Amino acid sequence: MTGPVLEEAFDRFWEDLLFEAEASADPQAAAFFRLYAKLAAENGDCIDLTYAPARNDGRNAFQIDGFALERDRGDLYLAISDFRSGRTLETLNAAQIDALFEKVRRFCNLAVQPAFLNGVDETSPSFQAAWPIFDGRSLIRRIRVVAFSNARLSTRRKPEMSGEVLGVPFVCSVLDFARYSSILQAKSGVEPIEIDVTSINGTPLPCLPAHSIDGEHASYLVAVPGPFLAEIYGLYGAKLLEQNVRTFLQARTKVNTGIIRTLETAPEMFFAYNNGLTATAAGITTAPLPGGGLGIASIDNLQIVNGGQTTASILYASDSQRRDRRADLSRVFVQMKLSVVNPDRLEDVVPLISRYANTQNKISEADFFSSHPIHLVLERLSRSQSAPAKPGALSGSKWFYERARGQYRDRLAYGTQAERKRFELEFPRDQFIDKTDLAKFEVTFECRPHIVSRGAQKCFLDYAEKAGKLWETSEARFNELWFRSVVAEAIVFRSLDRLVGRSDWYQNDRGYKAQIVTYTIAWLVDHLHERGRELDLEVIWQRQELPAEIVEALVQIAPQVAATIKDAPPGMKNVGEYCKQQACWAAVSGSRYAFKGRLDGLLVDHDQAERARKAAVASRKVDQDIDFDRVVVAMLADTQPYLSFARSRRLLTPKSDAALSRLTRGDIRLPPSERNALKYMVEKMVQAGFELPGFPQSPSGSVVEP
Repeated sequence: MTGPVLEEAFDRFWEDLLFEAEASADPQAAAFFRLYAKLAAENGDCIDLTYAPARNDGRNAFQIDGFALERDRGDLYLAISDFRSGRTLETLNAAQIDALFEKVRRFCNLAVQPAFLNGVDETSPSFQAAWPIFDGRSLIRRIRVVAFSNARLSTRRKPEMSGEVLGVPFVCSVLDFARYSSILQAKSGVEPIEIDVTSINGTPLPCLPAHSIDGEHASYLVAVPGPFLAEIYGLYGAKLLEQNVRTFLQARTKVNTGIIRTLETAPEMFFAYNNGLTATAAGITTAPLPGGGLGIASIDNLQIVNGGQTTASILYASDSQRRDRRADLSRVFVQMKLSVVNPDRLEDVVPLISRYANTQNKISEADFFSSHPIHLVLERLSRSQSAPAKPGALSGSKWFYERARGQYRDRLAYGTQAERKRFELEFPRDQFIDKTDLAKFEVTFECRPHIVSRGAQKCFLDYAEKAGKLWETSEARFNELWFRSVVAEAIVFRSLDRLVGRSDWYQNDRGYKAQIVTYTIAWLVDHLHERGRELDLEVIWQRQELPAEIVEALVQIAPQVAATIKDAPPGMKNVGEYCKQQACWAAVSGSRYAFKGRLDGLLVDHDQAERARKAAVASRKVDQDIDFDRVVVAMLADTQPYLSFARSRRLLTPKSDAALSRLTRGDIRLPPSERNALKYMVEKMVQAGFELPGFPQSPSGSVVEP
C-alpha cells in the first residue's frame, strides 16, 4: 500500500475511531482496542478478547490491554495497545516493539505471584487480567501476544517465537496500521499467509500433481512432516484455518484424545490411520528435488479447510510441557490434499471446498452460517426499507446490513464526494448492523445474556444454530416485521450502551459494560414476559429512538444488575468468566430490581405480538410466491443465461434442469418438485452473484423488490 493511499486510510480510521468513541461513550483508547480486537479475531490473530487495561508505568513497567484463555487447548492470548492520539501516521520501530512485548513478559511473571494478586483490588483490570494466568497456569501451553498499534511498522514483521515465559513458548505478532488497513481491504476478509516452506522445513515438500483445470484449479497430494505442521501452527495458530473451521474449533476447544494417542503410541502409523488435511492456496512455487521429482518451495495464502483438529492436536502432542508423554513428530507424516485456486475465485470456491470436505465431520451447517440466505434476506430488506424520520429530521433514512465485510466502507470510499455524501445521508454510520451485531441483539432479547458474554464468535455460532433451524421450518419468519424488530433491538442495545458509558456510577467504577448492557436488557424482557407483556418494538421502530420511559427504567435497572454480576460467588474470581455462565443469568433473572415509572403505551400483550408475527409470516409467504412467479415469467424470454450460469457453478440438478426445459418450450406449468428445485437454484445463483434480468439489484448484487 503506497504512502498517499495509507494516509487516506489513516484519515478514515480516525473517522471510524471518533464515531466509535462517541457512539459508545467510551474513551478513545477503549474504542481503539475494540476496533483492533474485532478485526484481529476475524483474521485469526486471536479469539474474542476481554478488555482489561492493566498498566504500571513506574519501575518494572508492565502493560496488558486484553486477554483470553482457551483452557482446553492451552492457548493464552494477550494483547497490548500502542494507541497514538496524533493525527499524523507515525512509525513503529523494532526497539519500541520489543519494549511492548517486554511489558507483557513482566505482567505474565507478576500474574503468577500471590503477592501481586493480593496487592490489587479484585475488581481492578490488573486482577481480572492476572487471575486467568494465575488460576490457569498449569493449563497454559503457549502464550500468543499481539501488539495493536495505529503506527506503521518500519519493517514488516511476521509472527515469531520469542523465547519462553512461564516455561512455555512466547509467540509475538504485530497488528500495525498498515496490516490493519490491508486486512480491512482484503477481498476474502482475511490476511493472506505466505509460507516459506524451504526456510521452515529445510527442503521443499515433495508433492504429486494430481489434477488440473486450466487457469482455475490445480490439486496436489503432499505428505507433510509433523514437525513442519507443528511449526507453522505454532507460529500462525488459527490464522491457518479457514474461517468456518476456525469458528468451529473456537466453539469446541477440546483436543482430540484419539489423535493424541496415535501420535504418542504409533507415530509412524499416523499417515495410515488419520484422514489427513484438505487445504487451499492462492498459489505455490515449486522446485525440483535433488533426488528427482517435484517439491513445493512456498505457499501463498494457505488455508486448512478440513483437519483443523488434527493440526491443533499435533502441536499439542509435541508440547515441551508434556515431557515423558511428548510425541516424537520426526516419525509423523500427514497426508494433505492441496487445492491451488485461481485468486479471483477464492472467495467463492474455498467456502464450498470447506463445506464439502467437512460433511463427514461434526462441523454443522451452523458453522457455515456466514453465507446463509438469511443474510441475503436481511441485506435486501435493509436496502429497501426506509425508516421513519427521527424527531427533528426532515426525512427518513435506512439501516445498512453488512452481509459481507467491507460493503459499507467500500460505498463510503468510492464515487464522487457528492455520491459519498448522498450515501451517508441515506445510510448513516450509526445505522449500521453486521452479522455479530445481529446475533448479539437477537440473543439478548432471547434472554440469554450469558451466551452474548461469551464473545462475538461464540454468540454468532449459537445464534446460527437456532436461526438456521427456524429458516428450515419457515423462511417466511424472516420478513419485514422481523427486520423492523432487529432495528428496534439495535436501538435499545446501543442507547443503553451509551447511557451506561456516560453514567456517573459507571465512570467511577469502569468495567464489564458489555455484560451490564446485555444482562440489563435481558432482565427487563424476562421481567415483562413473566407478566405476559413485551416491549412494543414497532413503537421504537416508528420513533427511531428509545422512548424516555424505557430509558428511565433501564438506567435505574443497570446499576443494580452491575452490582449483581460483580458479586460473583466466592470461588469465581473472574467476573468476566462468571458472566459467561448460566449461573450468572440465574442470579440476575431471579433478582427483583426496583424501578420507578410506567411503561404504559410502550408494551404489547405477548399473545397480540404473536398474532402480529404469524400474520407477517403468512403475508411473506404470499409475497414470496408472487416474487418467484415474476422471476419465472421473466425466465420465459431466455433460459440460456440461467442454464449457463447454473452449470458453471454446478448448481443444476435434474429437477431444476427439467424445469428449465419446460420453460424453454414455453410451458410455465411446473410440477411442485420442479418449481421448488428451480426456486432453490435461483436463490443460490443470486447468492453467487447472478443478476436477474429485469430486476433491480442492491449495491451488493442481491435483488431488491420494486
